[in-house]
Amino acid sequence: MIKSKKYSKMLISSAIFAGSLVASASAIAAGNLMPVNLGKAGTFAILSKSGITDVFRSSVVGDVGTSPITGAALLLTCDEVVGKVYTVTVAGPLPCTISNPSLLTVAVNDMEAAYTDAAGRVAPSFTELGGGEIGGQDFAPGIYKWSSPVTVANDITLTGGPNDVWIFQMSQTFNLANATRVKLVGGALAKNVFWAIAGAATLGTTSDFKGIILAKTMIAVNTGASVEGRLFAQTAVTLQMSTITQPTHQMDTVTQPKHQRDDTVTQPKHQRDTVTQPE
Repeated sequence: MIKSKKYSKMLISSAIFAGSLVASASAIAAGNLMPVNLGKAGTFAILSKSGITDVFRSSVVGDVGTSPITGAALLLTCDEVVGKVYTVTVAGPLPCTISNPSLLTVAVNDMEAAYTDAAGRVAPSFTELGGGEIGGQDFAPGIYKWSSPVTVANDITLTGGPNDVWIFQMSQTFNLANATRVKLVGGALAKNVFWAIAGAATLGTTSDFKGIILAKTMIAVNTGASVEGRLFAQTAVTLQMSTITQPTHQMDTVTQPKHQRDDTVTQPKHQRDTVTQPE
């Protein structure tokens, strides 16, 4: 009986140790996870192969492009875009449209390659989390994979540092519910969050989304929704009074370098001496 108990304890200890090794391996893998290379697509806030529709007024900060469809399918107006508007023909919003088919061909190819890369990353940290309903979850850096449709009914949080990477692989659709947020905590950056979605992606009314959507089909951004990230669709992107802002590359713009702060606060001594006239 005593031997049996000792054997059971050994089995439990071995299981815990093995679990720790798996968890440690997952953490190491997540820490070494590289961002998806966007290539020339990385200069765009919105890139689409079959058009961009818009319910006025939307706001886009970053470049916009459509290819191979003509600029006639790009329905944003010039004053809705803070950036460049690229099309394969002279058709498109005037006077801001820039015809550059060669750039767009490369960018679209890079967009498709980025989707293939993100969707094909192996050794996911978790699979089928929540059975596809992931509302309320807190995600550590890593790869997450689902074969079912994915819905977000409540806010989700991505917790990590500025160099951490998240890749979400979805074989079907993605739906972010109305007024729901994707929150970044601990210094996590939207430019390091990649959503590879095989089905349609829908961002609900007044939702707040973070990250780069690499969609095999369409992306629908509903009324009043906001995005810090990029929208790359291999079919269409639809906007409805939406706000799209390309992600910032760093957070050090808030604090000025020390020599700039010192210069603006305290004048050099020889300048202060001029304040008092000699007797």
